[in-house]
Amino acid sequence: MSFLILPLTAAPLGMGWRLTSCLPSIVMLTYARAFLACLQSLQGFVLVAIISASLTVFLGVSVVSSLLYENILARQAEQTSETLARQSFNAMLQVMRQGWTREQMETFIEETQHAHESSGYRFAFYRGDRVTERFGQIDQPPMDIVIRAALESGNERVWLEDGTVRRIMPLVARSECLACHQNAATGDVLGVIDIQHDLAPISREMRYNYLALFIVAALVILLLALGMSKLFAGRIQATLKQFRERLEAVNSVEDFRKLDFSDAKVRFHELNEALQQVNALVDRLRNVAVDKDILEFEIRLLSKFIITSEVVRDWREFIKELLADINTIIQAHTLVTIFQVEDEGYELEVFWYREVAPETRATFEALLTQLLENKPEGQPGGSVLKVHHHTVMNAGADEAVADLSPEDIRLQTKSLLLEAPKIGGIVGIGVQSDLAQDPIRHIVIDGILSTLLNLVGSVKAIYKYTQDLEFYATRDPLTNLHNQRIFKDMLTYEVGRAGRHQDHFSLLMLDLDNFKTVNDRHGHAFGDQFLNAVADTLSHSVRPGDFLARYGGDEFTVILPETEEQQAYSVAQRIASNLSSQVLTAPDGSTVRATTSIGIASYPNHATNPHDLFLMADNMMYKAKRKGKNCVAVPAQEEVAEVFREVGEKNQMVLSALEEQRIVPYFQPIADVRTGKVNIHELLMRIQLDDHLVPAGEFIDIAESIGVIHKMDYLLIEKAFAQIRAQGYEGMLFINLSPKSLIIGEFIGHIHQLAIDYDILPERIVFELTERETVSNLKLLEKFVLDLKLEGFNFAIDDFGSGYSSFRYLKQFPIDVIKIEGEFIRNMLNDEKYMAFVKSIVTLAQSLGVSTIAEFIEDEEVLEVVKGLGIDFGQGYHLGRPGPRFVNHRQQLLVER
Repeated sequence: MSFLILPLTAAPLGMGWRLTSCLPSIVMLTYARAFLACLQSLQGFVLVAIISASLTVFLGVSVVSSLLYENILARQAEQTSETLARQSFNAMLQVMRQGWTREQMETFIEETQHAHESSGYRFAFYRGDRVTERFGQIDQPPMDIVIRAALESGNERVWLEDGTVRRIMPLVARSECLACHQNAATGDVLGVIDIQHDLAPISREMRYNYLALFIVAALVILLLALGMSKLFAGRIQATLKQFRERLEAVNSVEDFRKLDFSDAKVRFHELNEALQQVNALVDRLRNVAVDKDILEFEIRLLSKFIITSEVVRDWREFIKELLADINTIIQAHTLVTIFQVEDEGYELEVFWYREVAPETRATFEALLTQLLENKPEGQPGGSVLKVHHHTVMNAGADEAVADLSPEDIRLQTKSLLLEAPKIGGIVGIGVQSDLAQDPIRHIVIDGILSTLLNLVGSVKAIYKYTQDLEFYATRDPLTNLHNQRIFKDMLTYEVGRAGRHQDHFSLLMLDLDNFKTVNDRHGHAFGDQFLNAVADTLSHSVRPGDFLARYGGDEFTVILPETEEQQAYSVAQRIASNLSSQVLTAPDGSTVRATTSIGIASYPNHATNPHDLFLMADNMMYKAKRKGKNCVAVPAQEEVAEVFREVGEKNQMVLSALEEQRIVPYFQPIADVRTGKVNIHELLMRIQLDDHLVPAGEFIDIAESIGVIHKMDYLLIEKAFAQIRAQGYEGMLFINLSPKSLIIGEFIGHIHQLAIDYDILPERIVFELTERETVSNLKLLEKFVLDLKLEGFNFAIDDFGSGYSSFRYLKQFPIDVIKIEGEFIRNMLNDEKYMAFVKSIVTLAQSLGVSTIAEFIEDEEVLEVVKGLGIDFGQGYHLGRPGPRFVNHRQQLLVER
């Protein structure tokens, strides 16, 4: 007989198992909900952690042990079924050896089935086909596919299905069986024993027992977890409560500085270490914590940093308000500002919040003086020149005067001193407050002081600049007399006033005689001194109510209210006399006297509007110069009409010439003094009037006054460019522009377009800048020069040396050529100073790589000296007069001449 043993695998044991397996899941769901609810507290978290860990372990052990028990139970049932099958087969074999009847066989089967009913085993016996053929059929259960398969194959089989262990054991014929079963052979299957054992009741009872044990164990675990969590949480919560109470007591930085957790113990090493880290963090934050009130004060302070006209007008009141604001947050006794007065010393403005005793003021002054006089080496020092004290809050009748000891002042003064004065001359600022000793808040005080330093300096600077602007808006910066702008306003005002009151007044126009010679001989510094002396003499020569102004250069004007022509003439005579008696000593020791030419015009006799009145006085001034200088000229009746007629004719001449395009270009040659070749011309302007030409000197001023000079320049340049193209001129052209053209925005673009239209390279054009005329528009001139330089045009300084900014021009602008002032060239043979000027200019130009042109070469002797000095080019009537055509560049003027 052969045996088949199949491995037993864990499998569901029916609906009972599925129901009982859901109970732990329900319990876990309940615990999960409880877990989520308990996580919100420390004790709940500890409780859930203990219960979850314990139940997870217990549940795992229960499930594993249950599966193991069921596996063992199934194996035991399998072994028992095999034993029972072998026993039944052996019993049947013994009976069959003795021979049995049909009734004995049926009795054996019934007894076997009945004997195992109580143990849960069910027996079924099946006959094979050969036994049925021999002995006939018996009552037996219907055969299923498993029984039929066993009858055919003779293989034994055992398996677990739906909680039942089933064993199928075929009865295989032996040799001894053939005595009764002659129709069978050895190995044939004579029958099958089917043994089934139902394990479901045992498994169900076992799971119920496990579930009951699980519930009891869960309750025990819950009680233990409650106790442990309460003990653990109690230790932590006591410390956390103390931690929370100390934090709730912190309402300010001062409370924060008292915060301490060094005595907090949790009896858990990790938590104790964490608390110590918190305590260390608090210690570090103590060094950077700042009161909220101070920060809010800084924000409010920033809102005051809008400098308005009211602040500028009375900046001291502004500082008082700031000090009052500071005292709403921190107690500050005083605020001091330190200004450097040029290089002489310091001026202090001390603002006291409350009145203090005189002794306190003296002590504070002594401390500041010591601080300033003992500044570190390398920083500008100096003495205290002035100390101004101001009080914000005056003490009442019943209020005691504040008194500070020297030690308090020394310790409580926090100052910020600079190495050099900043805007407004501010060099330092200080505050005297008890918070200066606070190691934390002094950082905030430093920030406030830095901000105040810039604010106060800016306010003071604007205050000073505003005063200067108000002064120099109406004053000449050199002589402190009224300037041209205010003169024109006052002349208009006086015309209106005299017209309303039917009154008379007079205007004097003065021009110094030979002032240019004084400037050139003795330098501009002495020239300025000379002008100041003239202004002082003029001030002492007129009445207090008369209006004296410097019109420009060496020209002065005087408005004489309520003064008729004869009285004005007397005043002019007095002025001329006083000036002629004025004697100044020049740097070389020589004496210099001043004379003046004075023109007079009276309202309403000579004119009734400001423009005509000034025009009349100006014409009379030139009349006085024509009379021999140092004279006074008053217009005769017939001269009044003549002046206005001439002015009207000249205005009409200029406008007509522009409209009819009678602007004529003339070209004066500039020759190479070494070879005599001409490759440069200077462009000059003429007006064609009938059969003669009007030179520029007769109409340029008029063209500028009526605002058409830039249009004349455009027309002149366009005609010159056309002449270049028509004549095929290949040399360079110098163009002397009027300063009025520089302010025209489209000038650069217009000139550039003309150069393109006439196919002229920009580098062939040189613009001449007359320094004396453009010095007042230096920024505009700089932009003009740089923009044109970018287009490729070149630049020359005309009349170099005639103004005080010539050397500044060389430094600031990309100058290509210097045209030396003709006055220097003309007089250098007879005056050593002029010769020295020319030599120094040539040396400077050569060192800078700049070409030089000598103007006013009128004879051969001057030309030879120019050659000897190393000057590159020459211009003057000796070399060539202006003409309507370009001189051929190959022509040698010196040879022809």
